[in-house]
Amino acid sequence: MRGSLPGMPLKVMTLNVLMGGEERMPLLLTLIARENPDVLVLQECLGWEDGERLRQVAAALGLLATEAHVRLGTARPRPSGNRYHVAIVSRLPVRSARAHANAHFIGHCLLECELETGAEPLTVFAAHFDSHQEGLRFVEARYLRSLIEPEAFGAGDFLLAGDLNSLSRADPYPVDLADRVRRARIDKYGHPPRFDVIDDLEGFGWVDMLRLKPGSSQWATARREREGEVIDFRTDYVFASPSLARRLVTARVVDVGTASDHHALTASFSPARGAAGTPPT
Repeated sequence: MRGSLPGMPLKVMTLNVLMGGEERMPLLLTLIARENPDVLVLQECLGWEDGERLRQVAAALGLLATEAHVRLGTARPRPSGNRYHVAIVSRLPVRSARAHANAHFIGHCLLECELETGAEPLTVFAAHFDSHQEGLRFVEARYLRSLIEPEAFGAGDFLLAGDLNSLSRADPYPVDLADRVRRARIDKYGHPPRFDVIDDLEGFGWVDMLRLKPGSSQWATARREREGEVIDFRTDYVFASPSLARRLVTARVVDVGTASDHHALTASFSPARGAAGTPPT
């Protein structure tokens, strides 16, 4: 099992498990064990309140499902009554955690965790933005801004990972994307599709790990087939603050097969300079 001491590399993974995982849990657990991330962010953890599936995920990573390593962010109920919880499973001990689920600002839940690194803490935001329209997601992006002191963000290590239900203008969408989403009757991104949320995040200073150092040409995390149209989207992201982004080794999309309707996304970072076991600059 990979350790979590200072001076060790860090691998982060985000995955939407789709409606709690259901009968696909064995596939999801196999995938998680194979990828073996140090910090795992999960979305759509429906029905995980009893802790059993979180225990299974923790066990797949060789961890105990204690508050030191596992946190569930309880989502607000949607009109259907479903709660699309988010979760973090981390080898790095969780120093503190706070779930943001105010219905005025948040679609599902934004889970904020501070992780012990043996040096400066790592702040992780586990996110699942609203799936209905860009305007609601933009409110979430601005709420996230309100939680972060810009000076601390510029100097410290921060991560934002999850299903943001938003599009990046840096991804290689076809020139006729607007026509294709209209024919497919996919309305969640707007007509024409909008990029406000990712623009706003990057305007604050967040750096998109997949665009910074892609490990392959694979970029889409969600293929959708509607009304005879097949369209590749990326709605899943790992963002980092500038200081942490400088340590990025690679980021890649992980094909999950039939385990979910979203592919996973990983980002791997080198150890911090000057941490225990690492030579100083």
